[in-house]
Amino acid sequence: MTLFFNNKKFSEHKYNLEEDFEKLIAENSKLFFGEKTIYIDAKKKIDTKALGGAIPDGFLFDFSVSDSPEFYLIEVELASHDFYRHIFPQITKFFAFFKNNKSQRELIEKIYSVVSTDEFIKKEFRRFLGEKEIYKFINDTIEGSQNILLVIDGDKAELPEIVDTYTDTWGKLVKTIKINVFKNSTEQIFSMSPDFENIDYSYIQESQISISSEDVSYSEEYHLDGVNDNVKDIYYNLKDNLLKINSNLIFNPQKYYVSIVNNRNVSYFKFRKKKIGIVVMLPFDDIKKIVINHSVRQLSEGVQGFYNGPCAEVEIFEPKLLEEIITLLKPLVTKE
Repeated sequence: MTLFFNNKKFSEHKYNLEEDFEKLIAENSKLFFGEKTIYIDAKKKIDTKALGGAIPDGFLFDFSVSDSPEFYLIEVELASHDFYRHIFPQITKFFAFFKNNKSQRELIEKIYSVVSTDEFIKKEFRRFLGEKEIYKFINDTIEGSQNILLVIDGDKAELPEIVDTYTDTWGKLVKTIKINVFKNSTEQIFSMSPDFENIDYSYIQESQISISSEDVSYSEEYHLDGVNDNVKDIYYNLKDNLLKINSNLIFNPQKYYVSIVNNRNVSYFKFRKKKIGIVVMLPFDDIKKIVINHSVRQLSEGVQGFYNGPCAEVEIFEPKLLEEIITLLKPLVTKE
């Protein structure tokens, strides 16, 4: 592929060495992932005994939602690598990490040691945390996040099938970003899909290229598997109260969410380990007028287009103060 910009020609650059692509990602992490992130170059900072000997390429702390930070294991790969011999086994080892409390404890200690001894990284954490305890933050964030971000320089035909086949691991935990590099003699341009700020909605693109030909049945239990008790309490509390308003509501589990159907989809539950995101089919400003005690996240035009109308996401962590959520949803779920 060739790009033309400002009367200049940029040709696509393909890396022969994975370490060169890894270096690009590390050096441009703020550009790719946002200013409100901290990227730790894992291979330079963590010994290879971590995570059962499968060290990721990086660790990413995302502070873009201040009261809901996220942690990502970053795996950087070249599309030219064999999927089943190289990419698949590496990612699979990370799944075991999220199920192993001992491995998580060890990684928390290692990352804290890195932060404590690297003045630049420590300053970065202080920028977001102020005087909050860094160790507690690292511990709570890693315990509450189950994210694997695969950064790759091209399409892999195997990925859609793997996501459809291993829905409880690849389908839930792995998100993919494609970054391409275009160069001329003195400059370079990057393309990135999807934007990191929309990574929670990467399934929008995945759903367009899914090759699954089988009808797979999803359930509430599928979505609630692996979440903590607070998340279950939030979901069932809201469900019970909304059904009191309209007993004909349908809670419809799909691959990436559970939608609330009142003749049409009016809201969507998206589950994480320690929180629920509810995409509400109302404009952002209208939601903010009602929701005071929970985070409200604006969604891009592309994401709103996927949901067919103005919407925003409300993030809920505790089964408290749900009355305002019920008040918010009541006009949408009342019998039409």
